[in-house]
Amino acid sequence: MSTFTARTAVALAVLLPLLPTPAVAQEHQDEAEEGEDDIVVQATRSGRRVQDEAIRVEVIGREEIEEKLMMTPGNVSMLVAETPGVRVQVTSPALGSSNIRMQGMSGRYTQLLSDGLPLYGGQPSSIGLLQIPPTDLGQVEVIKGSASALYGPSALGGVINLVSRRPKPEAEAEFLINASTRDGQDATGYASGPLGASWSYSLTGGYHRQTRKDLDKDGWIDMPGYDRWTVRPRLFWVGDDGANALVTFGATREDRAGGTLGDRVAPDGQPFPITQDSRRLDAGLVAEFPVEGLGKIGIRASAMTQRHRQLFGSSAETDRQNTYFAETSIAGEAGPTSWLVGGAFQADVYRSRTFPVFDYSYTVPALFGQVEQEVTDELLLAGSARADFHSDYGTRLSPRVSALYRPGPWTIRASFGKGFYAPTPFVDEIEAAGLSRLEPVDALKAETAKTASLDFGYAKGPLEASLTLFASDIENAVQVEEVDADSVRLVNAAGTTRTRGGEVMLRYRWHAFSVTGSYVFVDASEPVPSGIGRRTTPRTPRHTAGLVGMWEEHGKGRVGIEAYYTGRQQLDDNPYRARSRPYFELGALGEITLGKVSLFVNAENILDIRQTKYDRLLLPQRAPDGSWTVEAWAPTDGFVVNGGVRVRFGGH
Repeated sequence: MSTFTARTAVALAVLLPLLPTPAVAQEHQDEAEEGEDDIVVQATRSGRRVQDEAIRVEVIGREEIEEKLMMTPGNVSMLVAETPGVRVQVTSPALGSSNIRMQGMSGRYTQLLSDGLPLYGGQPSSIGLLQIPPTDLGQVEVIKGSASALYGPSALGGVINLVSRRPKPEAEAEFLINASTRDGQDATGYASGPLGASWSYSLTGGYHRQTRKDLDKDGWIDMPGYDRWTVRPRLFWVGDDGANALVTFGATREDRAGGTLGDRVAPDGQPFPITQDSRRLDAGLVAEFPVEGLGKIGIRASAMTQRHRQLFGSSAETDRQNTYFAETSIAGEAGPTSWLVGGAFQADVYRSRTFPVFDYSYTVPALFGQVEQEVTDELLLAGSARADFHSDYGTRLSPRVSALYRPGPWTIRASFGKGFYAPTPFVDEIEAAGLSRLEPVDALKAETAKTASLDFGYAKGPLEASLTLFASDIENAVQVEEVDADSVRLVNAAGTTRTRGGEVMLRYRWHAFSVTGSYVFVDASEPVPSGIGRRTTPRTPRHTAGLVGMWEEHGKGRVGIEAYYTGRQQLDDNPYRARSRPYFELGALGEITLGKVSLFVNAENILDIRQTKYDRLLLPQRAPDGSWTVEAWAPTDGFVVNGGVRVRFGGH
């Protein structure tokens, strides 16, 4: 037995008695009570219902998307943040940027897709998550753990697939206006309808802005200001024989500002403005065509170009990132066996006008395959593998095996996967502070990981419950190492980065009421940079929990209350404290529907938890990587109320 397998078995055995007793299947919905169609998952490529997937997939449906739309109309961060085991981590308090961490793994390992396409880049920037409005999403699919067997090196830690909202047979539109007590405003619009017998369209657009705020009056901006436009038209085609296609285009323009406010200065007596201007264009195609006697041929292709102009004090940086992707596959069935094979090509190109020494160009042709076998009505086995022929890191094989067993109301899943990640200069610290203090990257090794999970589920009547145990081992994880007071370098960790943990979820529905409770335990450790020994992974809370109560009735409105607990976190290079304080966040949402018009109000962080109430955000002196702030371990915006109106046109 390998070291990983043995340690995982021990970890699972230890965790089982520590966590509340079992139950599972958080994707199971009581169709009789909900009256909804079966949810088909796109991210796994199998075309199965979510409850029939061998790989555990958590699906956030349209109802929950609409709820979060009223909380944060400008981005999808809150939508994914409240999924157990998924943490939206602020990477730069100065710019407000964030990434998505899966089960304690670094955010750079999470692949963000739109309808299965990398429209936000092979390695999405931390700002990218904050530039995606949820207005036109139909569902969100979350796969935790290595998904490199499905999507290549960028999916080492997991995948979040944003599935677009499909037009209805009749034309419809909606418009939303929102404003907050922190002087933020949002305006979004959505329209869709048929274009003849086979074609339909959707069009989404939005304008979002936030005024810069210095809440603790120290001269440093705690809430960065931004001004953003987005537009995304889509075309849909459905053929008579089951063929279908989606064509999408997107454009985003944002100007974001943080750092020192006005004529105020940093602790060194000099002003330090931080700005980032982003421009992104993308286009994509997804198509599927049945071939008689053979199966279904799938085609996916996309292109994305993104330009950044950044200012870190007196250091200006300009760069461009391009991602090109193409894939073709064929899928079929033979009795109880379903299969899929295909080939893909992806190119990620980065060019810095200011620091060309950090330029890179990765080209990755790949072959992949997937087989699923229905052994019995209750047992499904699945295996997938992908061979990536990386231009810089050679040939890499990423396998994944999964099993699903469904006796009665119970669901049991087991999964094991391996994958790799091609390093770039943009770890969290460098993205937050820029490239000016980073030494040239010298021969980094590819980061590799093994992940495993064991999932128990129960769903019957109004009750759903789940218990998931997970583990990961990462070799050669890239870390930032201090060279001197004015420079840093990237190195591979001298040892294994380990994560062990568990998730518990319990949900009860009674007519229009639902109550959901969750708890996540994470034990994560990593080698100490520039030294011998290990440490708890910084900013990874060992305990988090949530409780949400919701009343919702179509045509009338909804009322919701939520409470979230975040435990202590180990902090790195923070002169004010070595460990963070634990804290609770309370929120409340109310919506009333009057025909086609909905009025809503939402209160976030009612207890006014704010990191600057306990310590300064500013460092006494600039860090070696160039940053002027400590890491964010708690909210920086405090108590916020937002409200607005949503108007619908057409439809039923």
